[in-house]
Amino acid sequence: MTVQEMTGIGRWTLDSLDQALARCRMRNDQDISCTLHVLDEYSKTTEEVNAVVTAYRETISAVQAGSLRASISVKLSSLGAIFDGDLAREEIARLCREAKMSGVGFEIDMEGRGLVGAAIEAASACAGGGLPVTLALQASLDRTPGDLRLLLAYGIVPRFVKGAYGGDTEDFREVQRRLLSLVREAAGYGVTFQIGTHDPLVIREVCPLMEDHREKLTFGFLMGLSNETKLELAGKGWQVSEYVPFGREPGPYVTRRERYLRELREQDRSPAP
Repeated sequence: MTVQEMTGIGRWTLDSLDQALARCRMRNDQDISCTLHVLDEYSKTTEEVNAVVTAYRETISAVQAGSLRASISVKLSSLGAIFDGDLAREEIARLCREAKMSGVGFEIDMEGRGLVGAAIEAASACAGGGLPVTLALQASLDRTPGDLRLLLAYGIVPRFVKGAYGGDTEDFREVQRRLLSLVREAAGYGVTFQIGTHDPLVIREVCPLMEDHREKLTFGFLMGLSNETKLELAGKGWQVSEYVPFGREPGPYVTRRERYLRELREQDRSPAP
């Protein structure tokens, strides 16, 4: 870990698109793809939504121009879902279409339970229009096993995560069990999926399960965590992606990351190195 990461400066987020693109080029050289996310949650006006959309369009264009291995990840709240659900769905569809035309992956990120249904509707609309889309599913929510089957019926790629917004259970071992159950179900169907985790036990369980079907799985990691593990998995031929958030509003995102580490320490646990 660098001194910069140890002090927290630039550990979790970057300030600008240029910095995110440079990070992506570095990771691509290490055979790691990137998921780029504009930091701006809970937009309250159309003007704020327009600014987020512009930032994502610039990101799509830059990724295409640089021939980078990268996708974009959006949150419905940043696109106006809290004040205009129709606007958010329209912007999701437009960005998803532009991403496909530019050869850039498109993902819808997790948020609080109040937006899960809207996220599934938006992803389903994209998939129904022939647009490839990935959607995060949170293991901490009771509804997720049913949501997984719905996603698979629409051809949406699931991204399994434990969940950082508060779920129906906070029991670490139970969430861990649920996460592995989702992975096993997806593996049983033979579908493509992603798993975002820094849990060393989960990684140890998933690798042998997917050893003969590596092309179906992408391991996702956050910038600022598990750097050794990212490089090790990529070096062994696994598909690996790093989540790279950038922008001027890092507060809520950084708070969730720091809370995650604090909760691990309270349980005498550590993320994968």
